[in-house]
Amino acid sequence: MSPLALVTQAMQIIAAIAAAPLFLGWVNQCHAWLQNRRAPSLLQPYRNIRKLFHKDAVLAEHASALFRVAPYVVFSAMVLTAAIIPSMGTRLPLAIAADSIALVGLLATARMFLALAAMDVGTAFGTLGARREMMIGFLAEPALLMVIFVAALISQSTSLATITERLGGATLALYPSLAFTAVAFTLVLLAENARIPIDNPATHLELTMIHEAMLLEYSARHLALMEWAAALKLFNYACIGFALFLPWGVATQHQGPAELLVSVPILAVKLLAAGAGLSLIETVSAKLRVFRAPELLATAFLFAVLGLLVHLLLGA
Repeated sequence: MSPLALVTQAMQIIAAIAAAPLFLGWVNQCHAWLQNRRAPSLLQPYRNIRKLFHKDAVLAEHASALFRVAPYVVFSAMVLTAAIIPSMGTRLPLAIAADSIALVGLLATARMFLALAAMDVGTAFGTLGARREMMIGFLAEPALLMVIFVAALISQSTSLATITERLGGATLALYPSLAFTAVAFTLVLLAENARIPIDNPATHLELTMIHEAMLLEYSARHLALMEWAAALKLFNYACIGFALFLPWGVATQHQGPAELLVSVPILAVKLLAAGAGLSLIETVSAKLRVFRAPELLATAFLFAVLGLLVHLLLGA
């Protein structure tokens, strides 16, 4: 294992942990600007996390060990996910041990622990949010897997690092199959990260909550880890999109430290564009009723299937 591979791996993990709240702050800023509101500071997510870490935790009377352990498991799963996604370079030691299917499994593990912890206390809103979260995950995961399968068929590998290398190193060409799957991935990203039109992260109406309803019983460091993990999840999904649809600017196996350093500002530019695009989509969209969410995710799955059929039938 080369020293550069270890440096690349460490840089990606540190960048994900440090930049995820900043990326969330940028999305919130763009959202406020598009709605003609005064934008919060870019550093507001850091301040919220810091404030929560300095508070004393209050636990429900009937909370089990699962409720206490879940924030650490969810946060660790998001960090491990960030270590597998080639956001800066493809020379990643952990990428050898886990392909894109294992990546989806990690995301599912975090969702499972989050839902179990929400139901552990036995509150009505926690159970409500957990059931809705599992319903959305049950519908979003097949669409995400189908999106990855299309890219895997094009690059002949299920390794996300290999997919990034082969798509980024190929001659510039228009892939209609990737265009269909890009639409599907965008819908999955919105659903999995509790964004409009599936959920509203700024809502205070308990009956419409999904993600926030599962965190109502958490406080202090546990809530800080959950909020940080949610920011990491959004960051990770953006990086998955970059790896599949915008793989250029990532340092490959045959490139050196100079290309790795150049990949850092390129990733920053991609995140700026992705945050602005995400905010624009949320601004022009209205929140759907909960029972309309399956229709949106079914549409995402159909777009992914269309992408697969276009690739299999036309080779494009």
